[in-house]
Amino acid sequence: MTYRGFARLLAPPLFLALAACSSGGLGPSKDSPYAPGRKAGAEAVDGLLVGHRLMEAGEHELALRAFTRAAAAEGLTVDVLSALGSANIGLGRLGQAEKLLRRAIEQDDAVPEAWNNLGVVLMERDQFAEAAQIFQRAYALDDGKSDSIRDNLRLALAKTQISDYAGADEEQKYKLVRRGSSDFLIRSIP
Repeated sequence: MTYRGFARLLAPPLFLALAACSSGGLGPSKDSPYAPGRKAGAEAVDGLLVGHRLMEAGEHELALRAFTRAAAAEGLTVDVLSALGSANIGLGRLGQAEKLLRRAIEQDDAVPEAWNNLGVVLMERDQFAEAAQIFQRAYALDDGKSDSIRDNLRLALAKTQISDYAGADEEQKYKLVRRGSSDFLIRSIP
């Protein structure tokens, strides 16, 4: 018997044995370790909501993708621009974050969080005087309700005074702390 003849003889029982191992049907089994695919006809979840959840989980790159999808669906609204800027802050892309946040605050319905996050970027880039002005605007828009904006304003004013009077020799260390889904706070490192 040749190899081809043997393969033709063995193929049908082999296919029946493999079919018996299957859970049935052509779809994925219920105990599959993989995420479910896209459901036909289902409505997509809001990209901003998904992005903010990913930001909370520390997945800034995935959040940036979700915010980009939201921008495609909704346009470049204040919320989308602010969210894109926040994701870029989380990724350490301060130049891109600054551009996006400046575009967000140029719009009439800019939120205090966008102003605050722009101030955080400016603090990270050692532009303390402008950051203090931005934090003052954020604090005024927020009616003084946010402790994190107030703390950022205090730090910016202190850094402005230190750089004006103490000279460049004294350098104070600080770090960026994320609070909430897209609000950042600057903390001094003792």
